Amino acid sequence: MFWKTKTLDEMTPEEWELLCDGCGRCCLVKLEDVDTGDLHYTDVACTLLDLNLCRCTDYENRTERVQDCLRISPENVEEADWLPPTCAYKLLHENKDLMWWHPLVSGTEQTVHDAGISVRGRVVREDDVAEDDLQDRCVTWPASTAETTSAGPDDE
Repeated sequence: MFWKTKTLDEMTPEEWELLCDGCGRCCLVKLEDVDTGDLHYTDVACTLLDLNLCRCTDYENRTERVQDCLRISPENVEEADWLPPTCAYKLLHENKDLMWWHPLVSGTEQTVHDAGISVRGRVVREDDVAEDDLQDRCVTWPASTAETTSAGPDDE
């Protein structure tokens, strides 16, 4: 339970990587309203995202291959306001605990999918959508915590 005893800055690179729950929400195409600055998630995923595993297919080279891919770090997590509210990096930065379905808590990567948190079965690949159609693909679920609770399925 290193995430309870260490700050984000104190974590090793391996521990930092383990914080990713594998939901894939951060890999969704997001649109910003130029007038208001409001951020809108779409149901369109980065071309590098494996839609079943919800993991990047070229993680090591992602920032070179995808122009707007941002490598999250303890130094920039606060500015990454586009991270979904369920993101472990964001939660820990805000001094909140991980959700029951997070693999570090549950012990299995499957719970993020079983809890309906991951993008599995909800998205299409960016290559399959015309850029002009992106605004018609806006969705609210990635920015929602409605389907997430701190209680596990047996506690409800």
